Amino acid sequence: MATPAANLRINPDRLWDSLMEMAKIGPGVAGGNNRQTLTDEDGEARHLFKRWCEEAGMTVGVDEIGNMFATRPGTDPEALPVYMGSHLDTQPTGGKYDGVLGVLGALEAVRTMNDLGIRTKHPIVVVNWTNEEGTRFAPAMLASGVFAGKHDLQWAYDRVDAKGKRFGDELERIGWKGEEKVGARKMHAMFELHIEQGPILEAEGKDIGVVTHGQGLRWIECTITGKESHTGSTPMHMRKNAGRGLALLTELVHEIAMKNQPNAVGAIGHIDVYPNSRNIIPGKVVCTVDMRTHLLDKLNGMVDELLERAPRLLAEIGVGFEAQIVGQFDPPAFDEGLVAKVRGAAERLGYSHRDIVSGAGHDACWINDVAPTAMIMCPCVDGLSHNEAEEISKDWAAAGTDVLLHAALEAAEIVD
Repeated sequence: MATPAANLRINPDRLWDSLMEMAKIGPGVAGGNNRQTLTDEDGEARHLFKRWCEEAGMTVGVDEIGNMFATRPGTDPEALPVYMGSHLDTQPTGGKYDGVLGVLGALEAVRTMNDLGIRTKHPIVVVNWTNEEGTRFAPAMLASGVFAGKHDLQWAYDRVDAKGKRFGDELERIGWKGEEKVGARKMHAMFELHIEQGPILEAEGKDIGVVTHGQGLRWIECTITGKESHTGSTPMHMRKNAGRGLALLTELVHEIAMKNQPNAVGAIGHIDVYPNSRNIIPGKVVCTVDMRTHLLDKLNGMVDELLERAPRLLAEIGVGFEAQIVGQFDPPAFDEGLVAKVRGAAERLGYSHRDIVSGAGHDACWINDVAPTAMIMCPCVDGLSHNEAEEISKDWAAAGTDVLLHAALEAAEIVD
């Protein structure tokens, strides 16, 4: 199969301008973005994305969970489409590139095809997946999970945020609940461009990360139950301090992760302390343990050790422990043929590259179960992400999008 010529490149300035224009929607307080899923800001970003896609000659469809699909026709009406994309929603204190680069990079790839009059046998589809972050409605990658058959649609609609608002109600409120059945679309291939969200590529001076595997993930919601009492008048030996239980659990998670090196991580990210008063010993703590590795047996072993040791450890200080898994996916191995296309594109374009395991979860991890899938990564400064200080360079963005363009065109088959 013919590969695109090495001089085929995207327009870096146009891509960067699009990233900066999108960043104006839902600005954060420190230079990043707060564009959480199904907020008014998310709705506004969707409208802008839809307008840009239509201006590029694409037709935009929306499914029942709000996933957006912008289609550029191919020459063969029977050929399955090649998909490219990621997500537009952000963390509450998120950056301008996490997810957004993958969506707007895909759009830029289509714009470049249009500029050069490139036709493909397979249609090209640019996708914006709903609620990848999972920060407002757990779990993460919710809509791509429904698409891949991992979650029930009604179950997803019934997810609630911290204020008790339902996912389904908020999807309707912002006007992005479509009629297309979720998961009805079939794919020839799916590519996701993303910032690394880690320090490896920058530290090694590599332009491109060729993602071979993703990490499996388990989110374990833990409830530590003690007894509220006065901080000044309760003797130390008579306390049932849920806050102390949190401290012990935090150290246990760290210990388990360190025992399973390399390529295993664990931490407690989300914490709610009750009643959260200065002079009351905490009576309850609800927190979420995040454990990840790309080896399934190791991941399951880490979770098993946590669930076996934590109740005994906390019982020693008089507090209770309960846990349930609220988010999970097994480690994906991406399609070897598509991974080879990504690697070949980087080499053809003269970009330095290395194979890498994704340290974060992505929509591609779910889609990998229903279609051939691959990921491309570009560096980010200091590996910082899920932070308003998240930063990349224009050159990094362009290199990643160049590779995306070439890999997608090879999969979609250029028609002379």
